[in-house]
Amino acid sequence: MTTNIAPADARAQLAALLIRVGDGDRAALSDVYRRTSAKLFGICLRICGERQAAEDVLQEVYLTVWKRAAGYEPGRASPITWLATIARNRAIDWRRAQGTRPTAPIDDAAPVADDRPGAEQVMLADEAGRRLHFCLDQIEERARAAIRTAFFDGVTYVELAERQGVPLGTMKSWVRRGLMRLRECVEQ
Repeated sequence: MTTNIAPADARAQLAALLIRVGDGDRAALSDVYRRTSAKLFGICLRICGERQAAEDVLQEVYLTVWKRAAGYEPGRASPITWLATIARNRAIDWRRAQGTRPTAPIDDAAPVADDRPGAEQVMLADEAGRRLHFCLDQIEERARAAIRTAFFDGVTYVELAERQGVPLGTMKSWVRRGLMRLRECVEQ
């Protein structure tokens, strides 16, 4: 029969059980095992990667709990944190004692997405950039300056006209004619 226990109550009960284990109460250890073995086994299995090894490590965990429960201080860590730390450390010790990590063939690895453009795309983009700047240099100076300032610096036509001291219509004509010449050059 399962009853719903508030997390704080479950934590307090587990802490009390660990204190009883520290006093040598075997029944309390059995109760701690019943309440925590699934979680601690999961930790061991995740680190060890092998069911049999995780079971062996879990046994070592509860032996360690039996030996060290007298040193458990409820004010320093929650009981499950204390237990999980022991499980993690024992599993890591087991993993290190094995000397090697499990490996898989490279073909089993997930493909890595590389969003960077390929060499050909980079080369074409560089060529297009060089072509654009070459063509910009071929158009009239005031149109070139207006286009560069408008498109590269984000300045509006109104601001360009004010800076040059010309009517807005004149500035728009310079930019429009310059863009038409620029397009002709780039498309050649």
